[in-house]
Amino acid sequence: MSIPSPLIVATYNMHKGMSALNRKIQVGGMAEALHSLQPDVLFLQEVQGENLRRQLKRPAFPKMPHYDLISDHLSFHSSYGQNATYKEKHHGNAILSHLPIDTHHKLDISVNKLEQRGVLHCEIQPIDWPFPLVCLCAHLNLREPDRMRQYQAIFEYITNHVNPLSPLIIAGDFNDWRHKSCLNLGQALDLSEVFAGNGNKRPKTFPSRLPLLSLDRIYTRNLTVLDAQVHKEKQWQQLSDHLPLSAIVVPNL
Repeated sequence: MSIPSPLIVATYNMHKGMSALNRKIQVGGMAEALHSLQPDVLFLQEVQGENLRRQLKRPAFPKMPHYDLISDHLSFHSSYGQNATYKEKHHGNAILSHLPIDTHHKLDISVNKLEQRGVLHCEIQPIDWPFPLVCLCAHLNLREPDRMRQYQAIFEYITNHVNPLSPLIIAGDFNDWRHKSCLNLGQALDLSEVFAGNGNKRPKTFPSRLPLLSLDRIYTRNLTVLDAQVHKEKQWQQLSDHLPLSAIVVPNL
């Protein structure tokens, strides 16, 4: 029996391809920076699918959907789950990988009209893994009462639609500055937070130039975490308003 190869996974809120204050178009720099992580799977939030108004005002803003731009740069496959739809623009979550992606579902977890949120469910089969890797890319609301309802929706979805034996990653922008997701979602689903071995000190990821809040998460189930990092180098501080997280994982044997 061969030993499964580890995978590098990363999560990143792209802020629709713009710098923190929307002054600079940064999607090209984001593609370069993400490539430098040498990821196997990317979990991306606030991915711009289209913004016709910004294209007219700023001709340098790419017409290509940003998930296509990044997947082309990395020679990856991609799957996009549209969350927020407005006049002449939309954005959502995306999962990218050099491995083929089987898109299962885009779960709508919106609880009001102001914040349109979702969870993108894809599955990826690493060559030497016994089960497919279940990938859930999530973006949750700003208000804690809203997130409580979203935790319940995610709990019910995973309970009803995900094989309990499958390796699972749920990653994204949880907006969880009060650290309640571990209690209300992680424990209920027997998830492990990738920084749990760091004395439960979750890295601060927002705002990227002077991180004060821990908003982003990578949770796993049926996986061993070999390493986990927050990427806070200068290049990341100048791109989005969030910092990315990455982890190296292998399936439990």
